[in-house]
Amino acid sequence: MLVFALSRWPGLMPGNFSAAYAIFFCAGLYFSDWRTLLAVVGTMLGVDLFISKFGYHNYEFSWRDFLVTMAPNYVAYVLLIFLGRGLGKKRSWLTLVGGGIVGAFLFYIVTNIGAWITLPYAKTLQGLIQALTVGLPGFPHTWEFFLNTLLSGGLFTGLFVGAAKMASTAESAEEKREPVPAPEQEPGEEPSGA
Repeated sequence: MLVFALSRWPGLMPGNFSAAYAIFFCAGLYFSDWRTLLAVVGTMLGVDLFISKFGYHNYEFSWRDFLVTMAPNYVAYVLLIFLGRGLGKKRSWLTLVGGGIVGAFLFYIVTNIGAWITLPYAKTLQGLIQALTVGLPGFPHTWEFFLNTLLSGGLFTGLFVGAAKMASTAESAEEKREPVPAPEQEPGEEPSGA
């Protein structure tokens, strides 16, 4: 999580190229305890808060702006957790990577609709299309962010799911190699087969 937090620092990676989508999707796949899921969300919230307060030098931090701009992200993160839970970890690697890509697409749609609602877009179908494709004038096109979202969602989901499947396979092989302990005998009982 520390490496993930560092990778989110502004300017370190291309815009929207993040492991966040994969982390939340895989949290849904592999973590069933709500406290673990809460720890993942809490870590992300702490990272976002720290970056919003100290990472953007031309930005005056306000709690209201932070909550309004980050709310769509956290709605999308919760949806990614549910998507992971819905698929389940027993699926094939390719199906799970596809789920991660679908999750990245879902994140993009939810957050850009949130931007359309909260930013100065025309509140029309044309404004929504602008929010989903080119964005606001003076900023990179949102379709570029979408491409980075898809690439990173697929890449990091593939890495996380592949690592989990390899670890699971290694654990299964280790269990097969361990000798089965002989049942303990009661005192005074003769060994069987003697």
